[in-house]
Amino acid sequence: MATYTHPEVLVETDWVAAHMHDPQVRLLESNEDILLYDIGHIPTALKIDWVEDLNDPVIRDYLDAERFAGLMSRKAITPQTTVVLYGDKNNWWATYAFWVLKLFGHQDVRIMNGGRTKWIAEKRELSRVVASFDPTEYPVPTRDDTAIRAFRDQVFQHIRHEGVALVDVRSPQEYTGERTHMPEYPQEGTLRGGHIPTAVNIPWSMAVAEDGTFKSADELAALYSAQGITPDKDVITYCRIGERSSHTWFLLTYLLGYPRVRNYDGSWTEWGNGVGLPISKPYQR
Repeated sequence: MATYTHPEVLVETDWVAAHMHDPQVRLLESNEDILLYDIGHIPTALKIDWVEDLNDPVIRDYLDAERFAGLMSRKAITPQTTVVLYGDKNNWWATYAFWVLKLFGHQDVRIMNGGRTKWIAEKRELSRVVASFDPTEYPVPTRDDTAIRAFRDQVFQHIRHEGVALVDVRSPQEYTGERTHMPEYPQEGTLRGGHIPTAVNIPWSMAVAEDGTFKSADELAALYSAQGITPDKDVITYCRIGERSSHTWFLLTYLLGYPRVRNYDGSWTEWGNGVGLPISKPYQR
C-alpha cells in the first residue's frame, strides 16, 4: 500500500493525546458549529472562529497580515510553533483554517486525522475550561495568494485551456443544478444552479472513511485519477464558499503530492451569482 506523500501533516489522536501539553504545540479547534467548543474540547485546545477570526469584517476576503499576526499572538503561537487543527464535519473547517495559515506562510501546520468526531468516539478527555497562555510576538507576515488561491477571472481563463482540471466537490444535486438553495446555509444563496463548465464532480465526502479519517493513498489516487484529476495538471477545487474545497485541496496537495493545486474560495456563491459567467446545468425540471 502506498503512503501519503507528506504523512507528517496528519497526526493521529494518540499523538495529540501525548502532545497536548507540549509548549511547542498549539491545538486549535475550528468548527462549523461555533458552539461545539464551549460544550467540550480537547484540553489545552483554543478556538478558531472561522467567521470572526479568519475573515475581513467588511469585504469578502481574509484577514490582512496585521490582523493575522495579532490572531497568532493571542493564540500563543510563534512562527516555530507546531499548529494542530481539528474540528467537526470531518475537518472541513480545520482544513479551511489550515489553508488560511498557509496563505500567510506558517510552516508547521497539521491536521488531526478524524477530527472531533474520532476523538469523541474514542471516549477521550474533553474539557470546558478555556486554557490560558501568554501572548507571543508574531511578526507580521506577507500573505501570498498566488500559489494556492484561485480567483474568478483565473478560473474563467482556466476552463479554456487544456492540461488543466477543475474539481467541484459539492453534492451531485448541487453539481447538476437540481439543488440551488441551501436552507441550512442562507448566507450561501445563489441565483443560478449548476456547475462551472469542464468541472468534474468528486464530492469531498468520497475521500473519507466511516470514522472521518482520510482514505488510504491508494484509494484516493484511484478516486481522482479515474476522473482525470492527475498530478500533471493544474488543478482548481471549489464548492460554495471554499471550505469543502479546502478539504480536497489539502488531500490533493499533501496526501497525494499534486504540485499545482489551488482553492477557488469565491466558489459557487460568486460564480452562480456572477453576471455573464458560463454555467453548465444538466438538470432540468
